Amino acid sequence: MIVVDTSIWVATLRGTDEADSATLTSLLDADEVVLALPVRWELSAGVSRSDRHALKRALSALPVVVPTEDTWRTVERWIERAANAGERFGIADLIVAALAHELGALVWSLDTDFQRMAKLRFVQLYA
Repeated sequence: MIVVDTSIWVATLRGTDEADSATLTSLLDADEVVLALPVRWELSAGVSRSDRHALKRALSALPVVVPTEDTWRTVERWIERAANAGERFGIADLIVAALAHELGALVWSLDTDFQRMAKLRFVQLYA
């Protein structure tokens, strides 16, 4: 399973990277993609009003993973570990990472925050 972060979705929807778009299409066709709830929210917030319904309909085909009490506990532990290591991360990214961690899934992102999280062993990266 692969949790695809907002940055990949945005790059694909804007058509800025054909290789990423082809890879995402392959992963979607293979049913390898899981949608983290914060990613769905970020995508919905960033799309135009006229495109929002189509986007929501397309994303509805994907399994959505939502935070649980365990997710919040993981995020809280990670915030302290990251701070001790001199790192700071956005809450949405930490939630996405924690959800992937719980699933044993990889994270695919263009956001370098996830690379730094991987160095702390919070996540494993795809590609």
